[in-house]
Amino acid sequence: EVVILSLLMYPVLKSLALQLHSAVTGSYISGTHSIAFINCLNEQIAKDIARAIMDKKLAACVNILPKSSTLYFWKGELEESTEILLLVKTRTSKIGELSNYVRSIHPFEIPEIISLPIDQGNPLYLKWIEESVPRD
Repeated sequence: EVVILSLLMYPVLKSLALQLHSAVTGSYISGTHSIAFINCLNEQIAKDIARAIMDKKLAACVNILPKSSTLYFWKGELEESTEILLLVKTRTSKIGELSNYVRSIHPFEIPEIISLPIDQGNPLYLKWIEESVPRD
């Protein structure tokens, strides 16, 4: 029982130790923040979704990238369209909530909502993300 409990507690204890180390040293823990990619049909939808994300404080920043050509398979057919891409900078811990919220307001049946952890970056920028997005 003690071994099982120890194994179950390991991720929690490791996370707490990393947070304490980060707080003491001021160093960034790789993966604490993420960039989410969200595709949108047009610029107006992209702006509406970006504003909604910001209003809910689910991100520190959302970039709206210009129109790009997209090729994809949909229901067995090769499709071609143009899309606007959102780059959303946020806490990794907020990705689940962000994804659920965007799916609830996005007009696509299956919107693209994927994320990548931020490995390293400008420490002041990463601290700004931390300060801009409330904890869970």
